[in-house]
Amino acid sequence: MKARYAAAFTLVVCYLVMLPSFGHAQRRQPQPQPSPQPAELKAAVFLVTPFAIEQNGSLTGFSIDLWNAIAARMGVKTTAYNVVPGEDTSQMWDIVRSDVRSGQLDVLVTPVFITAARDAEFDFSYPVMETGLQVMVPATAELAQPPHPFMALLGLLLSRRMLLWLGIGMVLILIPAHLIWFFDRRQPDGITQGKPYIPGIFIALVWAASALVVQTQRLPGSWLARVVAVMWMFAGVVFVAYYTAQLTTTLTVEQIRGSIEGPGDLPGKQVGALVNSSAVDYLAAQNAQVETFEQPEQMFQALLNSQVEAVVAATPILLYYASHSGKGRVKVVGSQFNSAPFAMLFPMGSPLRRKVDSALIALRENGTYQQLYEKWFGAP
Repeated sequence: MKARYAAAFTLVVCYLVMLPSFGHAQRRQPQPQPSPQPAELKAAVFLVTPFAIEQNGSLTGFSIDLWNAIAARMGVKTTAYNVVPGEDTSQMWDIVRSDVRSGQLDVLVTPVFITAARDAEFDFSYPVMETGLQVMVPATAELAQPPHPFMALLGLLLSRRMLLWLGIGMVLILIPAHLIWFFDRRQPDGITQGKPYIPGIFIALVWAASALVVQTQRLPGSWLARVVAVMWMFAGVVFVAYYTAQLTTTLTVEQIRGSIEGPGDLPGKQVGALVNSSAVDYLAAQNAQVETFEQPEQMFQALLNSQVEAVVAATPILLYYASHSGKGRVKVVGSQFNSAPFAMLFPMGSPLRRKVDSALIALRENGTYQQLYEKWFGAP
C-alpha cells in the first residue's frame, strides 16, 4: 500500500514540475500569419479609350482612376504602369500573358473579358462592369443625309414587311383562282372561256389578282363562280385596307423615331465597326453592310459625315464618346447585347485578388465607383 502511495505521489510531483514548460510551449506555438502584401505593385494597362489614355506623358482613364482608388484603400503604391505596346489585340494579350506568368506583373489593370480558357489560367477580380455591344446613331435627323427618293421607294418595295404581304397575297390568290376555274371551266362566255386547266388557270389567276387590288367589272358565267368572285372581291377590300393601314403605321413610326433604334434595325443598313472586333462578326450574321475602321475616331467621323448610318462597338467606348467629344451630336440607342463580364487579371493563386475584391466592393458601397463611372461614361 505504501508503495502505491509513493508511486502516485511521484506522478503528481512530475506533473507539477513539467506544467510550466507545457504552457510555455503552448504560448510559443507559431500562429498563422497573413500573406505578405507588397508595398509596391507592378501593374500593366492596355491603351484603350476610355479605360487607359496616354496624355502628355501621363496616364488617365477610368481604369487608372479606379485602380488608384483601390491602391489607396489598400495602402499600397504602384511602381509603374507597364503600357503594353502594339495595336494588335492578340499580340498585346500574348505580352501580358507572358509577363503575368513570369511574375513580372502583379495585375492587369485594364479589364478584359472573363472566358473559361482564361479563368483556367489566371485569377480575376470581381467584374468591374458588365459590358457588351451597342448601337450609336446621329443625334438629330439633320446629321444624317436623307436617302434618294427612288432609293427610299425601292427599299420600301423590297422591305421584309412588303415581301411578306406580297407572299400572303399570292397564296390567297391561288384559292379563288382554282375555285373560279373549277366552277367556270364549262362556261364558254365565262372568265376562263371554257379552257382546260392550262391555260385556264393562268387566266383565273390574273383575274383573281386584279380583283384583289381593283374591283373588276366582269363576273364569271357560273352562278357558283360568281358567289366565289363576290366573296373574293369583298376579301380584297379588307386585305387592301388592312395592308394600307399597316404600311402607313410603319412609315409614320419610322418617320417619328428614326430608321435605327436598336440592333433589330441593322439588317441591310450601312454600319461601321472596328476591324477584328466581335461587332464585325455580329453584323455579318445580321446581313448588315459592314464598313470597318482601324481607330474609333475614324469610325465616329464616318458616322458624322453620313458615310455610315450607324456604328456598333463596345458600350464603354460609345458611352465615352457620346458624353464627351460627341455630346449632342450622337446618341446610343437600343439595349446592350452580347454582354460579358469585364474584370482585372492576376496570376493564378495571387493573394492580391481578395484584397482588391474587398477594396472594389467598398468603393461601390461608398459611391466612389459610381462617381468615376459617371465621370467617364456619363450618368446612366
